[in-house]
Amino acid sequence: MIALRRFLAVLAARNREFIRDRSSWAWNVIFPVLLVIGLSIVFSGEDQTRFRVGVLSDDVTHALSDQRYTSFVTVESDAIGIRKVERHQLDALIDGSAQRYWVNETSPNGYVLDQLLSSADYKREPVTGDAVRYIDWVLPGILGVNMMFASLFGVGYVIVRYRKSGVLRRLKATPLTAFEFLAAQVMSRLWLILAVATTVFVGTHIFLDFTVRGSYFLLFIVLLLGALSLISLGLLMASRTPSEELAGGLLNLCTWPMMLLSGAWFTLDAAPRWVQLAAEALPLTQVIAAARAVMIDGAGFVDIAPRLLLLIGFTVVCLFFGARLFRWEGS
Repeated sequence: MIALRRFLAVLAARNREFIRDRSSWAWNVIFPVLLVIGLSIVFSGEDQTRFRVGVLSDDVTHALSDQRYTSFVTVESDAIGIRKVERHQLDALIDGSAQRYWVNETSPNGYVLDQLLSSADYKREPVTGDAVRYIDWVLPGILGVNMMFASLFGVGYVIVRYRKSGVLRRLKATPLTAFEFLAAQVMSRLWLILAVATTVFVGTHIFLDFTVRGSYFLLFIVLLLGALSLISLGLLMASRTPSEELAGGLLNLCTWPMMLLSGAWFTLDAAPRWVQLAAEALPLTQVIAAARAVMIDGAGFVDIAPRLLLLIGFTVVCLFFGARLFRWEGS
């Protein structure tokens, strides 16, 4: 019971510290809302100046090989490619070896490519599906990136600041244990991240009407596990870091690769295979991919279970080593 009182005392103190920091509120709430609205305006146009065609192998010697203003993307399987054609992420899909192609009958670009391919000896496979707006596709990325910065800097940077200013040294002299202190930091940041993400999502959803085909509860579970994994990474980075300058460098070393390679802003379909594999090792990639699967594809728990298990495993590993390496004073 005494341990619970100590935990709640530290939790309440950390919550009050954040609530009084108005600049943090602006960064965590106002900025993502403005970013979502801005992107929805910038990418609201329907005109496309290029054709985006998927191919099922590295060999692009097919009926559209010599067409100008056409980009070709290699896809792993026809199922993946067809889904992208249905969502208007690809204007057409070509299987050169079998001489067949898929086009979306509701896509203007697909209609043009259909006319070009109709003269070739290719089998036509029509598909249907509604277009996925860029803002629908990028929203999970915006929420994920905002959650990443709030987790890493909101936990890791704060703990390092406590250590450098001597707060942790004074706490060490109290009955408070390292586990109680770290647990309070995790819970304080976790409820805050989930509250902000939910507020941003609901608020922008009212005005922009995002596509959500899956379960809202499952989407919340994805955000919960994603927040825990990123918070645990922040704790690991701050477990022994003695200065804010070093903490800033380490945290930037974590955030920039995840922001660029997680697929938050653009797809990595055309990237080299080793880049795609490296991206799959990042927790933010798993969060964004799982959220998009739920929102856009209507995926269920079984569909995203491997990604959720990876997030759980990553969280356990980071928390274990973060707790083992934690020091009240810099070393």
